[in-house]
Parts: sequence; structure tokens; C-alpha cells
Amino acid sequence: MTNKIGIEDISREVYSSGAHFQRIFHLVTGITLGEYIRNRRLSLAGRDLRLQKEKITEIAMKYQYDTPESFSKAFSRFHGIKPSEVPAKGSRLKFYSPLIINISVEGGFDTSFKLIDNFCWNNIDDKITGTLSDTEKYQMVVDWSRTARGQNPDVFDSLTDWILDDPQWTEDKLVENEQILMNGVLARFKEQNAKLRTYLSKITCPDIVNEAVWGALDRFDGQLRGKAVDPGLQKAVEDMFRNFSIMKDRRIRELIAGNRTGSTGTDSVELYGYINCLKDCDAGVQWTLFMPQFVREQQKDFRLKSFTYKALPAMRFIGKKWLEHDPYDRTRRREVIKTLDTLAEYKSGFDYDLLFMHHKGKGVDVEPRHGFLGRFMKADTPVPNGFISVDFVPQRDAEGTDFGPPYLSQFSFAVFTGDVAAMHRTDGYDSDAMYDVTRNIILGQGVQIPYPDKYWTAEVFLNGAENDSTAYLFSVEL
Repeated sequence: MTNKIGIEDISREVYSSGAHFQRIFHLVTGITLGEYIRNRRLSLAGRDLRLQKEKITEIAMKYQYDTPESFSKAFSRFHGIKPSEVPAKGSRLKFYSPLIINISVEGGFDTSFKLIDNFCWNNIDDKITGTLSDTEKYQMVVDWSRTARGQNPDVFDSLTDWILDDPQWTEDKLVENEQILMNGVLARFKEQNAKLRTYLSKITCPDIVNEAVWGALDRFDGQLRGKAVDPGLQKAVEDMFRNFSIMKDRRIRELIAGNRTGSTGTDSVELYGYINCLKDCDAGVQWTLFMPQFVREQQKDFRLKSFTYKALPAMRFIGKKWLEHDPYDRTRRREVIKTLDTLAEYKSGFDYDLLFMHHKGKGVDVEPRHGFLGRFMKADTPVPNGFISVDFVPQRDAEGTDFGPPYLSQFSFAVFTGDVAAMHRTDGYDSDAMYDVTRNIILGQGVQIPYPDKYWTAEVFLNGAENDSTAYLFSVEL
């Protein structure tokens, strides 16, 4: 490992061409030849630094690094500390064992380390050439974000499983686990965010970069520093950053891990942990990158006419159960609206007929949708016999722990024009076209949807409930 190693020299030893040898090596070991050599050299360099028999410059040259600076950068990325920090008491190093190829591949990183590589990391800077336009450069980031959104949620769930796997958290594994979580995951996401900021800031053409991405990156970086997490998790996260050995305590690990939320991130959870926070922030960055383009693709035979956010005073929804089996019963609609017309003195200021829908503050995977035809009225409006009411307030309670009603009187208001049937099309959509487009605009703008605890939606009948709905409300937290 201290010699100059040429691929052709190695391949000649096994009577192979260089290209063929590299392909087979990667196929058998799961890593490239260059990665293997680099991992072994940096492992041995760490050992030499620990022995303190040679200077950093001498060790850099010994393991074929051109400059101390390039060695220091590679060493820090691999071990998580600078070469100068190795002699310090308590410094921790990683060691990459020699691969022994018999019938199976042994050595190298274990399964926990391999988990890190399952994330869809953005290596966009390795692909870009100066010949691409700003639009083409941005499109590469958009394409990456779509791929990451399909891949990363399951990896975060695997990370949760690993943290909750008691045999993985014995005393002898803490040092390695700290490297995996703090350096392999958190530090690497910090590095990716920094590279993404630099890359996007170099796109000078106006209106190409979605401005919401900067806020999404800020939120993610705050979580990665452990300084902007959920109040209920703050102490556990700060303690982990201060002294990783507390992860021996399963109660702490449960707060860090949280629960699995599934491939789409919408499964109900009993405990929302730090990993869940990171998962949501990662999604937030990706949404701001690909959602604006995705929204344009989703509008087929109809288009968005206007989109606004509203924050109203306290109010009350009054209505009757929507009959799913007979939603087009115009006579019943007229009866409901006729009764609400008698409450004209209690108008809220947002006086459209609505199909209000909610899941009682629970996830869509555990609570069915409940729909009601009615209107928003002023708070404390008397409820007619046979009608239901749902209250709305401008802000959460002081603790922010309540689920279900009262909901927040904050929402987006999307108005559509074009083919009404296309607006209600369900093929290729999570719910229907109006729902999907409204939600995805919100995600692309980096605005918070209070799912599941304060989540609600509503179809809006701009021309009265006897006609089709052509607008949509979606709960947000502004």
C-alpha cells in the first residue's frame, strides 16, 4: 500500500486486461479498486498516526498523497477527524480490513456501514461540464431529487430499525456506531447540503432555481446541527451530540429513532423521533426541487387559475354528512344549503359551499376520510338540528400537542379552470387531480402541511353546491 499501484500492473498479475479486472473486482467485492486502495491506505495511515513515529507530511507521502492538504481532506472524510487530532486522548478511528476472497467476501465495512451508501447521495458536481446551460444543470438536480425521493424514505426506515436493534448497541460497538450515525449520516448530509448550495448559487439565470429550496436547506441544516428539532426531542438530541454513550439507553434510542413511516412517509406513528425529523427535512429539499416541474406535468386539460394562502380568524364549519354512495344528489344538496342560507348573519367572509374532509387528526392509513357538505361560519354559530360542526382556530394551543379539531384556520386556496372532468380525474393521482396539484404546489413552496394532527382538505363549489367543484382548500401551517 505504500507503493505506487498501477491497475495494469495488478491486472497483469492475474492475466487480465485492466478494464476487465476492474469490472470483475467491483462485481465480486461491491466496491471499486480505487475505493479499496484508498480505504486500506487511510486505515493504515490512521494506525501510523496513532503510533506517532512519523510526521503527518511523511505519512501523506508514504501513502501516495501528493500534498498534506489532499491527504488531510481524504483522511477527515474517512475517519471523521483531522490527522492532527489523532494523537488526542479518546480520538476514534475507523479500520477497513483487508478483503479475503474465497467463496464469500469478508472484511471491509459491515452491514451497518453499508446502510449509509443506500442513500441516494447527490454527486452532481462530478457529472457537470461547462458545456451545459443553466437549465440543463438545474434539470440534473431535479432528476436526482426525484430519484432520491423514491429511495431515501426506505433507507431512513432501515436506519430507525438499526437504532432500535438492541444487539447492535452493546458497549463494544458504540465507537463504530458513532462513526456511522454522526459522521456517516449527519456529517455527510451536511456536506451534501453545502455542495448543493454552492452548485445552485452558480446558476445565474433568473427564475430557474426555486427560491423555496434555500429555506428547505436552512431547516435541514438546523436539524442536522441538533438545534431545531421538535421540542419534545430537543434534550435527547442535545445529549446525544454531547455524549454519544447515552445511546446505550434504549429509551434515548427510541427518541432518536422514532417509528417507521413507510415508503411515502405518511404511515401513522406513535413516536415521532429525530430520524423522522431528518427524513421530513430531506423530503422537503427534494420537493422544492422537483415539485414545480411535476405540478406542470400533472395539469392535463385543466390549469391553475390562481393560488393564495389564507389565515382567517376563528370559525366554525357547519354541514351534513356527504353521501359517498350518492354524491350527485342535487335535491339533498339544495336542502343542506337552504338551511345554511338562514344563517346569513353568521357569515365568515369565506362563504363558498364546501365539501369538507378530514381524518379526525389521524393518519390516512388508520382513519377513513369523513366528508361533509357545508360552509364556514363565524365561531360559535348555533348549529341547526341534524347538522354537525367542526371548529377552527388561528393558532395551535400553547403545547401544540392536540390532535384533531379544533383545526387551524390556515389554508391554501387553489382555483382551477378548464375541463371539470379532468380536474376530478383519479387515474395517476393519489386522490384526484385537484387534490394532488394543490398539495404538490404547497410542497414545492416549502410550506408546512400539518399532517396528520391538523390535516384537512375541502373541495370548493365556486358557483354553489348544485354545480361542480372547481377549487380546492388544503390545510397548511403558515
